[in-house]
Amino acid sequence: MTTKALAEYFVVTLPYIMLSVFCFGLFFRSIIYYTVRRHEWFAKEFEKRVNRFIDAEVPGKVQDVSFYSLSKKLLERTYYEVFEIRDRMKRRRPDNIMSASDRFFLVRQGCAWLVKDILKQVKFLKWNDNNPKLLNITKATLQHNPCFNRVFGVIPMVGMNDLISILPGLFVVAGILGTFIGIAGGLEGLGTMNLQDLEGSKNIMDRFLHEISFAMKSSIIGIIFSLASHVFNVILSPERSYVSMVDRFESALDLLWYRSDNNNYPANERPFDEHRDAVEALAEDSLNKEISKTPVARGA
Repeated sequence: MTTKALAEYFVVTLPYIMLSVFCFGLFFRSIIYYTVRRHEWFAKEFEKRVNRFIDAEVPGKVQDVSFYSLSKKLLERTYYEVFEIRDRMKRRRPDNIMSASDRFFLVRQGCAWLVKDILKQVKFLKWNDNNPKLLNITKATLQHNPCFNRVFGVIPMVGMNDLISILPGLFVVAGILGTFIGIAGGLEGLGTMNLQDLEGSKNIMDRFLHEISFAMKSSIIGIIFSLASHVFNVILSPERSYVSMVDRFESALDLLWYRSDNNNYPANERPFDEHRDAVEALAEDSLNKEISKTPVARGA
């Protein structure tokens, strides 16, 4: 196969290659965005329960509250309610969990890892009046989460997301490259032109202009795919959801820290179990809450 034939084949197939790469990038960008959004959804649910708890609290009414115990109770309640109770009882249609997709994208396992890792890190925080570096704890927990950092638990999310982010520039470069290769292939045919043969020269020039026109379409297609990739990268931005997720977790943990009086670790503390029956766990939590109430509070 001659150089000109190779150039023509490359120019002809380049738009289809760019279309395949665009569809590939759009698919994985959507998957990454969905995975981050599902973890952000868990952060929203946790923040909602923390705010509800803080709103119901009366300053000074309950003393000797442990930050670890408080965080564990609200993280467990969030996990049990959103993954078990709503899945069983199908309450409130907008909040219904798509359990199949949760399992497919390892969202439930990722949230269980998140709860365990946060509790592991806050367990050894030294109590003082200053706010600890809860932002660093949250970021470290999310960065070390294998379900959060890998698409389908296999493909590294950060590397894939970085590759998709540079696709707009690659499309422009590929389009320009296709144009220059097409022009180079067309110039090769001009060497066979005989100026004495006007009809033959006209045919060669017509063919050359046609090839140049076709080659220029590579740049146009590359620019179109580049613009489309930019739009989808902005709309499906996992970075924005990630920042929102970190901010929500940090603000919720900050509220619990300010509410707490110490960070004591209870001697009879039971470790978090993501496989525990949710109805039983929440019923036990409600019972303990009633038992802990004072007679004055029950009579009020």
